[in-house]
Amino acid sequence: MGVLLILIDGCGLGDPDRVRNPMAVARTRWFRCFRSQILATDGCTIIPTDAALGIPGLPQSATGQTALLTGVNAPLLAGRHLQGFCPPTLAAILAAHSLFRSFALRGGRVACANAFTEPTLRRRRFASVTTVAARTAGVRLRDLADLADGQALYHEFTNRSLRARGFAVPLLSPEQAAGRLVAIAEDCDFTYYEYLQADIAGHAQDMGRAVTILEELDRFVSAMVERLDRSRHLLVLVSDHGNVEDLSSASHTWNPVPTMVWGRGTETLARRIHALTDIAPALLAAWEDTRPLVR
Repeated sequence: MGVLLILIDGCGLGDPDRVRNPMAVARTRWFRCFRSQILATDGCTIIPTDAALGIPGLPQSATGQTALLTGVNAPLLAGRHLQGFCPPTLAAILAAHSLFRSFALRGGRVACANAFTEPTLRRRRFASVTTVAARTAGVRLRDLADLADGQALYHEFTNRSLRARGFAVPLLSPEQAAGRLVAIAEDCDFTYYEYLQADIAGHAQDMGRAVTILEELDRFVSAMVERLDRSRHLLVLVSDHGNVEDLSSASHTWNPVPTMVWGRGTETLARRIHALTDIAPALLAAWEDTRPLVR
């Protein structure tokens, strides 16, 4: 079985309020899910997931992503929720416990599907959680050459933002981007991709941008659900904290986040997940449950 894990940065379960919540406005198949009611159940299991982890303060990206990639309560060990780049405390947790490392140590084929620009690849002091997790597990970080060859996706999968910055990369439809990611995942035991635009729209408090992002993301997910062999693969979307579901504030929220699951072993996986710290051990256990016994 292969596991495809997609991080949607900054997407929580809010109220069905058309003034504040773009999920109540956007025309989507999967993302009309709210704290009080889950509507996106069309073949998808959705689990409200605790992102606060018992630590005061608003959940943040660095500790949230570390928690979901390792199963370790990162904000508890750090003493607070940490935003932005990956400090040494979190880097040590990732080096020892990340899903990249855990799958690789068990002989799994591992891929980080994101493409990074050259300045990001050169950066060491102010690195993201994803780049630290991949590097410390020996997983190759892909670049814009891989993107041009169809072997990677940028964290904004249409490439509009890259082209606006002058990079000569092709524009992709959500369906084309989904096809690329499915092709990568078909050859791997664990594939990871992070999408950052929901958090960016939330901080900007931009309803129009948020609705567009959700509708494109919905098309992206729909294409993956249709193309991925769900008898052999597990597709999981999760977020690190809330944000875009409440545009009345530019900050993150305390809302639970949705863990959305399709494919093989979804019922068993759903029973194992309650908080971000359950994601990594649940995915690893689901994968190991399907491996043939070695005699």
